Amino acid sequence: MSKTIDFYFDFISPYSYIAYKKIKSMQDKNKINFNYKPILLGGLHKLGSITAPAFNERKMKNMKNDCEIIAKKNNISFKWNEKFPINTLYLMRGFISIDANKKNEYFDSCFDAYWKNNVDISVEANLNEILDSCKIDKKKFLLDISDQKVKDELKNLTDKAFQLDVFGAPTFIVDNKLFWGQDRLEYALEECIS
Repeated sequence: MSKTIDFYFDFISPYSYIAYKKIKSMQDKNKINFNYKPILLGGLHKLGSITAPAFNERKMKNMKNDCEIIAKKNNISFKWNEKFPINTLYLMRGFISIDANKKNEYFDSCFDAYWKNNVDISVEANLNEILDSCKIDKKKFLLDISDQKVKDELKNLTDKAFQLDVFGAPTFIVDNKLFWGQDRLEYALEECIS
């Protein structure tokens, strides 16, 4: 019986935010290990020759409405970010590079700033506020996200996701079974505990 769910995410994905909030609200969340797998969604789309919904007017309109409906139904504070989409490359490298004991707070802060508080987290001053609130050293953060090992790790995680047939975020993988979308979290949980 598996107790681990791989959770592929990118801060740019509103559905990843919704899935993360659902996970945080779970009663028995401590019984299941969520293995957070940062990927660069734009890079994944490029590998798969996928046009992201952000660049399709009809899909974009539907996605915005859909996220608002889902968030309301699940009592999740959500505000569509006026600066969507942004480049999350440095933010995703940041998740990889920061100390393990800071990851949860960084995760919360980035997601909440972007999808709850309508903050453009790609702006340096706004990112600095997040780093300050998480007590993450800004100079070290900037050095670390420029480190070739960190760059390679994000690229490798994205490449590996593509090899596993991941094509969007969020994606959950349990025992090599793939579940795509925030609405498949429950299916992944069932697979995990069965």
